[in-house]
Amino acid sequence: PLYSSAASDVYKRQVLYFCRVMAGLYIHIPFCASRCVYCDFFSSTDFSFKRGYIDAVCRELELRIHELRDKPVFTVYLGGGTPSSLSPSERGRLFRTLSTVVDWSICKEVTLEVNPDDVTPLFISQLKDTPVNRLSMGIQSFDDSDLVFLRRRHTAHAAMEAVDNCLCAGYENISIDLIYGLPGQTVERWTNNLRQAVTLNVPHISAYNLIYEEGTALWRMREKGLVKECEEEESLQMFETLIDVLGFSGYEHYEISNFARSGRYALHNTSYWKGVPYLGLGAAAHSYDGKSRRINPSSLSEYMEALQTGHVAYMEEKETVDSLYNEYILTSLRTCWGLNLKKLEDDFGTERMQYCLEQALPHIRAGRLVVTDDVMRITRKGLFTSDDVMSDLFWVD
Repeated sequence: PLYSSAASDVYKRQVLYFCRVMAGLYIHIPFCASRCVYCDFFSSTDFSFKRGYIDAVCRELELRIHELRDKPVFTVYLGGGTPSSLSPSERGRLFRTLSTVVDWSICKEVTLEVNPDDVTPLFISQLKDTPVNRLSMGIQSFDDSDLVFLRRRHTAHAAMEAVDNCLCAGYENISIDLIYGLPGQTVERWTNNLRQAVTLNVPHISAYNLIYEEGTALWRMREKGLVKECEEEESLQMFETLIDVLGFSGYEHYEISNFARSGRYALHNTSYWKGVPYLGLGAAAHSYDGKSRRINPSSLSEYMEALQTGHVAYMEEKETVDSLYNEYILTSLRTCWGLNLKKLEDDFGTERMQYCLEQALPHIRAGRLVVTDDVMRITRKGLFTSDDVMSDLFWVD
C-alpha cells in the first residue's frame, strides 16, 4: 500500500478528532503584482482596491460567522493571489477582526501564503505581531529558466534566501510549492529541483503537475503553438521521482500531491479532504457546511458593493446524495486515511457501499486498490492512474 510509512496512528487519530469537532476559515486575498502564466485563480493587479477590500472581508466575517454554527475555528488560511502583499496596517485590521471570533489558543494552524520576494527580514519581523504560525511559499522551481517561463518574480537564489530568512526568525513551519511537467523540463532537471528542496529541510512540500487551464496565458501559448506540453510518460516519470526522492528523504506521502515530515500535515487542507465545514471569505471564495456550497462572486466590484450595503452576494449549490457520495470517493482515496467502507455504508446506504466494492474489484485484482480492516486505499501502482480509478467508483445514474 502506498501509505504504509505514514505518520503514527496517534497523530492520524488526533487530526481526525479535530476535523470532527471544529471548523475552518479561508480568506481570499486576490491581489498580485503580476500574473503567472498558469494561474487560473481569481486575482487582480489593481492594488488601489486593497484597503476597501479588507474592510469588506471584515464586514463579511461579521455577517456570516454564524454559518459555522458555534464550531470553534481549528484552522485559518489566507490564500490568494498574494496575501504577503498586504501592508502591516491591512494585516493588522484583518487580524483584529478575526480576533473577535477566533480563539487563538485553540486554533491549531494559521497559514499565510507568501511569495519569496516578499519575505524579507523586515516582513518576517512585522509578521510576528500576528497569529500566523505557518507559511506556504510559492517557489514552484529552483531553476531560473523555469521561473522566467512561469513569469515568477523571484529567482532561485531569492527563494532559498526567503526560506533562510524565515528559519532565522524562528518560523520553521514552512511549506513550499513546486511544479513539474513544464515544457522542455527533463526528469534530470526535476530531480535537481527536488534535491535542492530537500536541502532546505522544510517540513512540508506540495508538488503539482502543470495544468493548462482554459483562459490562462499558458493555455493561449499552447493554442498558438508557442509551447508544447510535456509528454505524459515523462510527467509520470517525474511523479515517480517525486515519490522516491522525498520518501528516501523522510517525507511521508500523505496525500497525492502532498508530502510532510512526521506530524506536519497541512491541517487546513486536510480538513477539506475530510469534509470539515469551512467559511470562505472574499471574492471568489467558497464555503461548505456539509450540505451546500456557497460561492462568492469573482468580481471585486460586485463583492465589495454588496457588502457596502450590508449584504453578501453568493450563489448557493445544494449537494445531492450522489454528489456527496462521489466527493467522498474522490477526497478519501487521495489521502493516507483512505475510504472507510463502514462510514460509506452509514452515510450513503448498503446499496452504494456494495456498488463501490463491485466497481473497485477489478482495481483490487490489478493491485491498484487494497482493502484492509474495512478501509480501501489506493496503492502506489494505482496512483499513476488515480483519476481513472476514482472515477470508476463514482455513482452514475
